[in-house]
Amino acid sequence: MRELLERVAAGDCSPAAAESQLRGYATGDGGRFDAARTSRTGIPEGILADGKTTAEIVALALDAVDATGRALVTRLDDETADAIDRAVSGEFSGATVDHDARARTVVVRALDYDPPALDATVGVVTAGTSDAVPAGETAVVAGEMGAAIERVDDVGVAGIHRLFDQLDRIREPDVLVVAAGREGALPTVVAGLVDAPVIALPVSNGYGHAGEGEAALDGMLQSCTPLSVVNIDAGFVAGAQAGLIARTVDRARSD
Repeated sequence: MRELLERVAAGDCSPAAAESQLRGYATGDGGRFDAARTSRTGIPEGILADGKTTAEIVALALDAVDATGRALVTRLDDETADAIDRAVSGEFSGATVDHDARARTVVVRALDYDPPALDATVGVVTAGTSDAVPAGETAVVAGEMGAAIERVDDVGVAGIHRLFDQLDRIREPDVLVVAAGREGALPTVVAGLVDAPVIALPVSNGYGHAGEGEAALDGMLQSCTPLSVVNIDAGFVAGAQAGLIARTVDRARSD
């Protein structure tokens, strides 16, 4: 502890980084950032932008980079992403800010951040272009856990020939996240054609009776082929689960 305090006094370690090492979290203007989540669970701490002010989101992102070398922000708009970019540029020389506007995510990496790399691939499959937002969040989260990402898009059952001509690609990954809205049939079909775990991601497109993803969720829960199901639009959860499976695959290959 004395060495850590001396580093803070010398300016080599910020108070937020020191607190994160001692307590496992960093306290700032935006709240308390769980800096130990990755080491504890293998899943990166995500900063959910929904319900937070821009100032709170920016403060949490800066605390995250300070404490862990990385920040992952989800469900944010373009203006907030720009605010994070400006703040990071002023605080961390050489840091990168990767904004995926469609997935509504931002990933910040400090110059000396060493990202994980797994010998495992997560396939992210979508039924249609409308599924891109939660599917993109899935890809970002699993990718930040170190998995290689293989995207296969627009292969829904309304034109099932589009799925069949992509089967070789879909069968290659170690785990699949399959996103679909409307009646949510695609994950059930895919799970009957592959020998990898399938995580079904219901998407809130669709309308009228049982719209907003409800029919998709019900259909996936009643799937006659074995698969796991996350909540509607829960791209972060799907990505985290797929990333954990990828970590297990990586460990098995390393052994």
